[in-house]
Amino acid sequence: MTAHFLYAGLGLLILLLAGDVLVRGAVNLSLRLGIPALIVSLTVVAFGTSAPELLISVRAVLEGFPGLALGNVVGSNTANVLLVLGIPAIISCIYPPESDTRRSYLFMMAASFLFVGLAMTGIIAFWQGLILIAALAFILFDQGREAMSHAADNAAEETLEEADPEMPWWKIALFVGLGLIGLPVGADLLVDSSIVIARTFGVSETAIGLTLVAVGTSLPELATTVMAAIRRHSEVAIGNVIGSNIFNLLAIIGITAIIGPIPVDPNFLTFDLWVMLAASAILGPFVFLRWRMGRRVGLALTALYAIYVWMILHSGTVVA
Repeated sequence: MTAHFLYAGLGLLILLLAGDVLVRGAVNLSLRLGIPALIVSLTVVAFGTSAPELLISVRAVLEGFPGLALGNVVGSNTANVLLVLGIPAIISCIYPPESDTRRSYLFMMAASFLFVGLAMTGIIAFWQGLILIAALAFILFDQGREAMSHAADNAAEETLEEADPEMPWWKIALFVGLGLIGLPVGADLLVDSSIVIARTFGVSETAIGLTLVAVGTSLPELATTVMAAIRRHSEVAIGNVIGSNIFNLLAIIGITAIIGPIPVDPNFLTFDLWVMLAASAILGPFVFLRWRMGRRVGLALTALYAIYVWMILHSGTVVA
């Protein structure tokens, strides 16, 4: 058991270091390409920090545990808003980003409603997976077109704090590469060790999927967002969460459903999916009204997530 605690600690350390270098690389990449950091965070950073969810979801389906894949994504999206933005807001206030996140947020909400609608059919199979992948392709095309429109206006963009205009391409590639590799490696170490620890204390697999695995696979987002908030890169912090939620619903569930069907547990339809939607809706005022996320907001978001976890663990999913 001591070894699993050590592995969990090592995984957390890797996550923190990888999150730091990924933010550095993404911010400088956006500067060199003339693209706002928000766009990079919605693509490169979002996909990199969603890699653990993809790895775990595919593995769960291949090993005959499709419910774990669904719980992983639904729980991760809830944790991304309440926990991944809540904790950084407590540590360092998250200010409204300079870049406009409203369009991306609307895409996230549309993806959420599409996902819930498909889940209402009772199973997410091959054709539903194709619909999700098609929706992702449309969003990526739109974001790419927007990125191109911003490229010509680079001279008018405000220089990001700690961005290095002279950073060589090899160093930028090294930072982004180390971040994208380190995040899933660290998450894999932490999640696998945490599952063993949780089972030792008699926690069921359903609760593990919605809470422990969901939190574990959200730790890359948390690590990246904490570093972004500390460095005052709010466009990366908020864009990372929005982009990761989009990737979770469209890419991860889409790819996983193509590999194998994912039955939808009735409990997801009556509770967890609606909690996910409510958490996503909470982000709306901060996007449209440009409210800042101070410590009080961070504490409130974190408390809401703690209540959600408590309700799951006390709803009969804990093994006696």
